[in-house]
Amino acid sequence: MTLIGKLYGHILQPQTKVIMSVAALSNLEIDLLPFEYGVTNQSPEFIQKFPLGKVPAFESLNGFKLTEGAAIARYVSSLVPDAGLLGRNAEETALVDQWVHFTEFEIHMDASMIYAGAGLNMLPGYNADRHKWHEERIVRSLRFLDNYLEKRPSGLLVNDNITLADIFLAVAIQRVGQTACGTAEREQTYPHVFAHYAKVMSEEKIKAVFGEPEFIEERLVCN
Repeated sequence: MTLIGKLYGHILQPQTKVIMSVAALSNLEIDLLPFEYGVTNQSPEFIQKFPLGKVPAFESLNGFKLTEGAAIARYVSSLVPDAGLLGRNAEETALVDQWVHFTEFEIHMDASMIYAGAGLNMLPGYNADRHKWHEERIVRSLRFLDNYLEKRPSGLLVNDNITLADIFLAVAIQRVGQTACGTAEREQTYPHVFAHYAKVMSEEKIKAVFGEPEFIEERLVCN
């Protein structure tokens, strides 16, 4: 594997999982540095390189610096075009970008809010109304997605191979399975969505990065 740089971030961070999965599929190596949130990313050395203190943050061997998880993942995907992670033509690349944005803003964002608010009790002011609002957004998106995937012979988003879009969706659905979908929802309500997750996880290089899904039996509630 070819070393291309180093990444500041935690392996449990969803976008870090995507970046490291992309690197593995492309036979590229990224040095994931030891990281302590609020310490590493606030050190003078880090702030000098990345003034906003945001992670994940990437630095290549030649000093090229990049933040924002989706941008880093897309950059790494572009380094080995033959891996096909950005699609095989301009139209497929546009679809990859479409699904990445959809996944991040229509599914993952809401699932993460439920995780922090109802799962970890870390959001001041989080209440039943706010919880319901996030749930409704997830339901709307998953219904649309399940219907779309049902019609896909490959079970994947763009073509017959795993793309960056599929990896982003998998990391979002992992969070959904930890928050908004219990066993009944996974098996009965959104079977094609979770079949997609299983298909992506059948790629051993991705599974090794993602780890165990830690799905819940009953969806989280907020009283």
